[in-house]
Amino acid sequence: MTQTRIGSLAEAAANIAVGFGINFTANLIVLPWFGFDVAAGDAFGIGLVFTAISLARSYVLRRWFNGLRFGNRTEAA
Repeated sequence: MTQTRIGSLAEAAANIAVGFGINFTANLIVLPWFGFDVAAGDAFGIGLVFTAISLARSYVLRRWFNGLRFGNRTEAA
């Protein structure tokens, strides 16, 4: 059974939502280690940019792999 485009988008969005929380927290913790003063608003904005990139990447890769049909071959009985 193949995944629909909407299903792919929903899965990617759920994955990205969880990732955004991790990314936001990481921005606040890690960037100061490298000398960047980061306010919560800055971390949020940075997170949004990377989240949009990640969502597009996840969706495109999901559709590409779905098109390759790894393990999704239907054989006539």
